[in-house]
Amino acid sequence: MTRPLVIAHRGSHSELPEQTRAAYLRALDEGADGVECDVRMTADGEVVCIHDASVDRTSDGSGAVHELTLAELRTLDFRAGADVPRETQLLTLGDLIELLTAAGRELVLAIELKHPNPVGTALEEAVLRVLGEYRWDPQTARLGSLTVSLMSFNPDSVAALSPVVPAQHLMLLTADIRVEDITAELPPDLDPAGSADLAAQLDAALQAGRELLDAGAVGWVGPDLEFVRAHPERIAAWGDAGLRMRVWTVDDEHGVRDCLAAGVDEITTDVPALVRAHLDAAEGAAPQKRNGTT
Repeated sequence: MTRPLVIAHRGSHSELPEQTRAAYLRALDEGADGVECDVRMTADGEVVCIHDASVDRTSDGSGAVHELTLAELRTLDFRAGADVPRETQLLTLGDLIELLTAAGRELVLAIELKHPNPVGTALEEAVLRVLGEYRWDPQTARLGSLTVSLMSFNPDSVAALSPVVPAQHLMLLTADIRVEDITAELPPDLDPAGSADLAAQLDAALQAGRELLDAGAVGWVGPDLEFVRAHPERIAAWGDAGLRMRVWTVDDEHGVRDCLAAGVDEITTDVPALVRAHLDAAEGAAPQKRNGTT
């Protein structure tokens, strides 16, 4: 059995604030094979590692990410109650690339481009610009010791990236949409009807994305663990069609075993050390073949 790679979801953030330098450094210390980040664009066109559309949940500030400059974001406290110095908090995509490169070993960098957003596919253009500044080769997905993959729930993102990035380095994410999950990521002043409408839009995008997956338009699929459990036939069909699979978010032994049973290539987790331990226990002490990078 091929051992899946372990990808740290927003860093190792069970005890540290997500998508901060501290969380990513902890992930590397815990032996993660790579890291995942979410990116958005600031008011002045910088690409930053922030999951939500606003900073309300993750910082002591408020407001939409796209309405704040990088300098304004740097003034906010992203500690989330942890004892983390300000200089180990907010990261740009460039900062994260430099942090990972400094580790001096082979790593996966999985970048999720967040949609919907007010700038549309200008985000894709900005991400490609940043990667180009670091001499990323889209044909091989290599950036020094890093292997970079780009992913989104939105088919428009894939369409914007496809002229530059080969299909085998692109991923479509998928899940069964729940309105309450969408609402948790939105600005608190958005009315419930707006949340429901956005959920409907996202569900339509996911359906379109699954059609692209069935057609082989990308090389990777990124289902959440609940989707893997709920749709085994579809997961098997995608695997038979040659799609590689990165599953999120897997944080316990049961989830690891389900991923092994499904034959996934990569496991995304908030707790990389724990998942690595579960993989060791599941596969025994004998050396295992490690999966290739994306």
